[in-house]
Amino acid sequence: MKLAVFRRCLASVRSPIAALCACLLAVALVACSAAEGDDDPRPTVLTTFTVLANIASNVAGEHLRVESITKVGAEIHGYEPTPGDIKKAARADLVLDNGLNLEAWFEQFLAQIEVDRAVVSDGVEPIDITGDAYAGKPNPHAWMSPLNVRVYVDNMVRAFTELDPAHAEDFRANGERYKTELDAVHRDLVSALAGLPEHQRALVTCEGAFSYLARDAGLTEKYIWPVNAEQQATPQQITSAIDFVRARSVPAVFCESTVSDAPMRRVVDATGAAFGGVLYVDSLSEPDGPVPTYLDLIRHDARTIATALTGRPA
Repeated sequence: MKLAVFRRCLASVRSPIAALCACLLAVALVACSAAEGDDDPRPTVLTTFTVLANIASNVAGEHLRVESITKVGAEIHGYEPTPGDIKKAARADLVLDNGLNLEAWFEQFLAQIEVDRAVVSDGVEPIDITGDAYAGKPNPHAWMSPLNVRVYVDNMVRAFTELDPAHAEDFRANGERYKTELDAVHRDLVSALAGLPEHQRALVTCEGAFSYLARDAGLTEKYIWPVNAEQQATPQQITSAIDFVRARSVPAVFCESTVSDAPMRRVVDATGAAFGGVLYVDSLSEPDGPVPTYLDLIRHDARTIATALTGRPA
């Protein structure tokens, strides 16, 4: 990272005096970094949220330092970057973002720094949002499908290989091992829901974050609002969810960890459906919580959904 700082500074100046000033600034930045205890020699990969950070850590292994801009429990859609985030990104060697319009704040954020970037959803076949003001735009929650995350892993392997070619084979091997685990999670999800009656094969949630998971599991998705950037549910959205649950005799409904479940509780009160539990989407939990890794997140959600809809432990 120190060499990268010097190269970027020197490349941007034309006179010897300006070059000297740039080098002095670079020295100050490096000294500041060292003063903060940043003595890890590995290249730094910065992701936009904790789910991506965990997936990237599995691919990177011990060769790269992986960090997340947002913290555990943060709502990614409406996140507002801090000066500290910009400072952290300026020291990174590579930034990973999800893409598919998830990080609405990210383009402006990235414009303030010069750093290599990779969009990990590149190559995923998007599912469009079908309702409200977001209709026709791609659903950004592609990581909620373990099959899609195979694409994320391949994109990370390529980006990490460009960043650190000496460890390309390790990145490839790590990626293949992780994809084997993703395949197992997918099979378990499909198997757990296999016996659910057709009319009850429905996934009703607060946010429309489960289009890809629902597709994988053969479920019809219904949500109150399409994207968590909306601040509250409208009466029409709640009524639509109530009508759907009643018409299909849906046994259970769900809500996500980063939003209030109050609107879904109104659906429960109006229909008699059970509140099936809390699902995780945009953030992992603390290490001692229920979903400290991405694979834990998908397994937790799959078990919660299957148990609530089928009435038996998954």
